Amino acid sequence: MSNAYNRPDQLSPELRRRVLETARRLGYPGPDPVARSLRTRKAGAVGLLLTENLSYAFRDPAAVGFLEGLSLACEEAGQGLLLVPANPEREDVAAVHRAGVDGFVVYSVPDDDPHLAAVLERPVPTVVCDQPDVDSVDRVGIDDREAIAAVARHLIELGHRRIGVVCMRLARDRNDGFVSVQRQREAHFHVQRARLAALADTFGAVGVEWTNVPVVERFDHTIASGATAAGQLLDRDPDLTAIICTSDILGLGALNEAHRRGLRVPQDLTVTGFDGITEAERAGLTTVRQPVLEKGRAAGRLLMDNADHGRPRTVTLDTELVIGTTAAAPKPVDQWYGP
Repeated sequence: MSNAYNRPDQLSPELRRRVLETARRLGYPGPDPVARSLRTRKAGAVGLLLTENLSYAFRDPAAVGFLEGLSLACEEAGQGLLLVPANPEREDVAAVHRAGVDGFVVYSVPDDDPHLAAVLERPVPTVVCDQPDVDSVDRVGIDDREAIAAVARHLIELGHRRIGVVCMRLARDRNDGFVSVQRQREAHFHVQRARLAALADTFGAVGVEWTNVPVVERFDHTIASGATAAGQLLDRDPDLTAIICTSDILGLGALNEAHRRGLRVPQDLTVTGFDGITEAERAGLTTVRQPVLEKGRAAGRLLMDNADHGRPRTVTLDTELVIGTTAAAPKPVDQWYGP
């Protein structure tokens, strides 16, 4: 009977049909997949580590795009996909240890995350998407510094110098408020650290003292978080001419807050984002478009091609500055309080 399921080429079509028919009649469902995986040492699945709650993979537009791309790569290779969510505020690595997978794709985690450490302890191939940059591990990402520097140069050309920033979480500890320069420089999320450093360098080159630029961090990545963060910035400095957000989700929230306050975008306030998600483009948000679907596909293909290449491989994908309708030259100072 085993040949009928595992080596059908060794049986004639008629004999295999009769064996399977008898098995069905007797209620036999076929070989136990767990026992098969123990014998072959192959699980037939890729694990995706998300240091977020499970719903994040289906709610966050960039994560959804990445998941689609990774799923396409798995389909091409005949592999399944196992989501391994990890609550960002807990250190329970049991899900990583239990995961029956042939390899892991790690999606955007901090460098000190215990779930990442648990993955790297497993004797299976691993690919990191975005962050962190780990020695001896393959990685897929973009040039975050150059991508956001393009946004900064665009705003500088428009004349903006009085800016504020809304960023995603910088570390595993919850902080919803203003961020010191030290916390920015020591951020465990490399992508956010790189983007903030690029903004500091680019604006610093035209005389903006970065220590005077207010930066607000949000632990939760939601539109509501972007709105309250923008509110904190504007409460501290109502004369800001631009708010730079390190994601489109936060940028959409900043737009909502500007509209709630009766500010016209971009006449009274410029708002920018990062990612190029559909909702942002629909809103006309000036942003950076990154190929999130291709990121997932590239990560999956890199994982499936797990031959020993002698050194870690890095795939860097292109980005594009998208100039929308939410950025314009700042008002002349003498018009700010005028009619």
